[in-house]
Amino acid sequence: MTLISFKDDLKSNSYPGRGIVIGKTPDGTKAVAAYFIMGRSENSRNRIFAEEGLGIRTQAFDPSKLTDPSLIIYAPVRVLGNKTIVTNGDQTDTIYHGLVNQLTFEQSLRCRTFEPDGPNFTPRISGVMDIEDGEFHYSMSILKSNHGNPDSCNRYTFAYENPQAGEAHFIHTYKHDENPLPSFEGEPKLVETLNDMDAFTEMVWESLSDENKVSLFVRYIDIKTGMYETKMINKNK
Repeated sequence: MTLISFKDDLKSNSYPGRGIVIGKTPDGTKAVAAYFIMGRSENSRNRIFAEEGLGIRTQAFDPSKLTDPSLIIYAPVRVLGNKTIVTNGDQTDTIYHGLVNQLTFEQSLRCRTFEPDGPNFTPRISGVMDIEDGEFHYSMSILKSNHGNPDSCNRYTFAYENPQAGEAHFIHTYKHDENPLPSFEGEPKLVETLNDMDAFTEMVWESLSDENKVSLFVRYIDIKTGMYETKMINKNK
């Protein structure tokens, strides 16, 4: 797979929707995770990221304007021991409880499908990072409708062992802005990372559409020690 410019890919797409990035810094010392949300409706744009335990949760920026919380209020990031879970919906909790009960990442998602928001049928995208004894690997998943068929779910899981330094994989919900919104297609994209978390965070945030971007989460985890740093940006302040 060819490495593409993460910056250029974001800038060329006004509405990738929600996106997950997981990989490793160029110096090979840190695991990288990023998650962003975008919105076209007032309800989707009326959100912020807030810390919750070792993870984060979406919240309404103005609770008086919240109309339907079912698909927009959830915990995108949760931590279970040496595992970090990142998703675009409440399947974060499904994966968390599945792992607690000795299910695999893929098995945990068997009870879930794409979101019930026809005609878009937004894919559920998920990732889990595993860091233990100085080793790092991760998996990503997308659950999507079969060409917009609400009765047919396609399930794809991608596993990455011993990822290369400086590389990450990027998966997002929509190919581009259209009505209805077309689902992401193919393997997660291979993109670059940066050693400097502040620079990486700024690059991602500044590359997202000013009109549609809502919030961004970035975490760098030391692969040897498990210590981490987190950055969050909310358009609503």
